[in-house]
Amino acid sequence: MAAPELLSSAAQALALEAMAEHAAQVRAGGLYATSPCISVCRMDPHRNLCQGCFRTLDEICQWSNSDTAAKRQIWSRIEQRIQGSTA
Repeated sequence: MAAPELLSSAAQALALEAMAEHAAQVRAGGLYATSPCISVCRMDPHRNLCQGCFRTLDEICQWSNSDTAAKRQIWSRIEQRIQGSTA
């Protein structure tokens, strides 16, 4: 049985849009690189990404020990992943 969806399609689209906007602002240096976790911690077995924050397990594990530059790089990759998922 498939896991139930946590958000409606419209809510998912809005959440992706908000995350992409935040990622762009972090990448541009306009915002502090806060954690992208939105407490939807479920790995997509096909893409090996968290379905909530679009990070790999390695990125999730490294986050707390990463400096600001590394966190911005992770946010940049998240932005690319979101753009690729909505293209």
